[in-house]
Amino acid sequence: MMARLRRKACIALFLFTLFIFGTMMGLRTLKPSDGFSDLAPGLELMPFAEQPEKRSVSSDIISHPQGTVYTQDQTNVYNDLHIFYYMWYGNPKFDGNYIHWDHVMVPHWDPKISASYPKGRHSPPEDIGSSFYPELGPYSSKDPEVLEEHMRQLRAAAIGVLVLSWYPPGTADENGEAVEDLVPLILEAALKQNIKVAFHIQPYKGRDDRMLHDNIKYIIDNFGSHPAFYRYKTSTSKSLPLFYIYDSYLTPPESWANLLTPTGSHTIRNTPYDAVFIGLLVEEGHKHDILTAGYDGIYTYFASNGFSYGSSHQNWKSIKSFCDTNNLMFIPSVGPGYIDTSIRPWNNHNTRNRVNGKYFETALQAALTVRPEIVSITSFNEWHEGTQIEKAMPKKTATRLYLDYTPHQPDLYLVLTRKWAEHFNKEKEQWLM
Repeated sequence: MMARLRRKACIALFLFTLFIFGTMMGLRTLKPSDGFSDLAPGLELMPFAEQPEKRSVSSDIISHPQGTVYTQDQTNVYNDLHIFYYMWYGNPKFDGNYIHWDHVMVPHWDPKISASYPKGRHSPPEDIGSSFYPELGPYSSKDPEVLEEHMRQLRAAAIGVLVLSWYPPGTADENGEAVEDLVPLILEAALKQNIKVAFHIQPYKGRDDRMLHDNIKYIIDNFGSHPAFYRYKTSTSKSLPLFYIYDSYLTPPESWANLLTPTGSHTIRNTPYDAVFIGLLVEEGHKHDILTAGYDGIYTYFASNGFSYGSSHQNWKSIKSFCDTNNLMFIPSVGPGYIDTSIRPWNNHNTRNRVNGKYFETALQAALTVRPEIVSITSFNEWHEGTQIEKAMPKKTATRLYLDYTPHQPDLYLVLTRKWAEHFNKEKEQWLM
């Protein structure tokens, strides 16, 4: 009995050995095109250490830093996709100190609520005023390499128009410093990637219709002739600058009408400084104010669905209908998510989870459903409010664990944006047919 079992085991072992040997010989005869190797012919049997540097298989592939790969047909950009951009960041190397990354924690307006939340400033580079951590680190907006990388990322995402957050010369937001000298650098960096630059005029002390007139004149006189300066082609074939006016509701519509209606006391209409003006819609009543004021269109800015009437996707159909009836442009603003608790620790209820890109895609779908001419994205790099699509990296320190885009790559939102930009343009072709 034992001898018979040994003989069977020997036969089984011999057959198994024969099978393995046959399989190995078969695999050695397979060519790379059979799917078993991604190496060029002739390299698949080389010892690993002897393999020459592996080159790109196709000349259509262009490799960029940080591991993103773009094909040649991905170098086009779309001017009907606008994105809000911030140039207020600083670090010791370029600015002497950190700016904005050390953002103060804003206290709640109710002292009783405020008392139970942390106060003070963030302490970069380990602790920054954001729930995410940029792949470029706490950078300076003055760093030319950062500007170049930002423009590459925008181009990778197919975004044609950067909408620059702008304050008049010598002024800044309450947490920043004046950066007017950066505008020419941004225009030059954008030009290299075929990107246009529009202006997002921020509220500042004393802003009214007369001051805005001065701002428009300054911007057009100084930057209007630059090839990267964005101009919008109107239905009457005029090529006009386009300005977003943030918190436009802070000025009464009657005051804006002095500037923005053809019969206004100091109208800008039909002058060399005429432009397309887009007002911010927060509350429903702002629709009528924007119309009375003489604006050309409406945008919604906020990336938190449900935060305001304007930022609620469910209201976009009604807003678009109002705009169509009154010859206004509707520019819905979409975002990848929202979280500002690093600077407003008490504002948890407005956080919107990114859901691995699904929140962003839902917003984009909602925007396309109303057939807008332009879609705006909030934002490229508003890190404080967690609306950025710029590359973010995983980061853990002794005191903080930052959010990131895993399980996806740092360029997830650039990839999604390009996908939807191409979808948007195909849809527009159908709408026009």
